[in-house]
Amino acid sequence: MYKYKYVEVVLNGVFQTANHHEVIDKHAKEGWRVVQLLPIRYNGHGKPTEYEIIFEQKIEA
Repeated sequence: MYKYKYVEVVLNGVFQTANHHEVIDKHAKEGWRVVQLLPIRYNGHGKPTEYEIIFEQKIEA
């Protein structure tokens, strides 16, 4: 069985950079695994401006 964690990442600035590497690395050190990146908000040009990173972690019985 697994438990899931959902983390929102907002893209910033003109160059659309995000701190997704830090978010993923931080959670990986805590034993979480990335399952999917899901765009959740878009700008007027159809480009994603916010993502949800979905992590999973096995529940030890």
